[in-house]
Amino acid sequence: MQLSNLESVPAHHIIKQIDVVYGSTVRSKHAGRDFMAGLKNIVGGELKGYTELLEESRQEAMSRMIEKARGLGANAIVGIRFSTSNIAQGASELFVYGTAVIVEPNTVKLPDPFAK
Repeated sequence: MQLSNLESVPAHHIIKQIDVVYGSTVRSKHAGRDFMAGLKNIVGGELKGYTELLEESRQEAMSRMIEKARGLGANAIVGIRFSTSNIAQGASELFVYGTAVIVEPNTVKLPDPFAK
């Protein structure tokens, strides 16, 4: 599956636009991580527990979006965007969406501007 936050996939052309696809996950803070984050806020620095939680959330939401696109027969997703929102006290949603498409590699060879 080709993924792009652009409206196209470089060196490819879109032959069919299928549908908007999305994936999401809602995560809550772990009590231990929350306690350690509170201590870290006092002295400053990266909140590594939250960084890891956010990375896991991104991966899960992306996987869900990719599965929906595969189910529709797509081989690429373009225009990918992320969004977050608070759902409840201590729980947040990470939402990712894009357009499922079918792409083919460009067959037209463009001249190399650096060729002698």
